[in-house]
Amino acid sequence: MSKRRDNTRRLRAAVDALPRHTKLGMLDGINRSRVIVGAYTDKRGGVCPMLAAHRNGGRTDFASFARAWDAYTGARKARRASAREVNTLRGYLEAALIREGVAPPQAGDGASWAAERPLAQEVRDVQASRRRLAEAEAHDASEVTIEDLLAGTYAASEQERSERRAAEVLDDGLRKNQDSLTRR
Repeated sequence: MSKRRDNTRRLRAAVDALPRHTKLGMLDGINRSRVIVGAYTDKRGGVCPMLAAHRNGGRTDFASFARAWDAYTGARKARRASAREVNTLRGYLEAALIREGVAPPQAGDGASWAAERPLAQEVRDVQASRRRLAEAEAHDASEVTIEDLLAGTYAASEQERSERRAAEVLDDGLRKNQDSLTRR
């Protein structure tokens, strides 16, 4: 089974294990806040889903959720969560609440459901997610480090520069030799 699928299942299990009040708080929090991955907060007001839950009445210390969320999103450093990542979390929260027999809050219940976003923003988010995934897959599949690649590029460039300079010196020497022979 792929690592990505494992991380997805791990996130779903972590959501299922959350207490009901935390699920409700998190659902409300991710709809009201700018959600991030890889950190608790960021300098632009973004919050992780657990802090969003905490701020909306779902006070729980549940570290396994945070680890599952960061593994699912592939967080290596703090960044804004993509729309796909937030929508997946929202779906898991809603499904878990429905399984418990609790209807998720609807648009008129005071929950600020995701406002309509411009299509261009959605497209940019999807493209950024795909780029990150492609970069991660390329990085994982590659046996060459960036340092090796740069060293090889610099060495080739230096070799080319040396050969060009040697050819210029040789051409200058031949030209001077021909000029001295024609003057005689």
